[in-house]
Amino acid sequence: MQRDIELTWFYPYPAAMVWQCLTEGDLIAEWLMKNDFKPVVGHKFTFTAKPVPGWNGTVFCEVVEIIPLQKISFTWRGGPEAGVITMDTKVTWTLNEKENGTELILEHTGFSGLKNFFTSFILENGWKKHIVKRFATTLVKIANHGK
Repeated sequence: MQRDIELTWFYPYPAAMVWQCLTEGDLIAEWLMKNDFKPVVGHKFTFTAKPVPGWNGTVFCEVVEIIPLQKISFTWRGGPEAGVITMDTKVTWTLNEKENGTELILEHTGFSGLKNFFTSFILENGWKKHIVKRFATTLVKIANHGK
């Protein structure tokens, strides 16, 4: 059993601004989680948040692809406790510049097994209802005030 998430949003901002939100660690922390991200292929980094039952609060990642202003992909691995990885997925952000803004596509792929199948619905809900709003708020902040 496997499931993937694919979501698309449109932002009335240039791709360079959307890219900035996806690739600067301090901005990522505003809309997603605390991190030590660097936009360099091969860079290993973590996202950290408050643990919840079944997840220890750390996501282990590695940047696997970058096409500046177009695409960034990284692994997304986590589990219920330190040293135990039960989810091994990949996140890909693709930007398509349009006449009046940027289309942003999120693909979160590789949810396999029954537990991760159900986890994918929880994460999809988070992407749709919470992360998208915080991402938009960060974009507005940059547009109005710079970083």
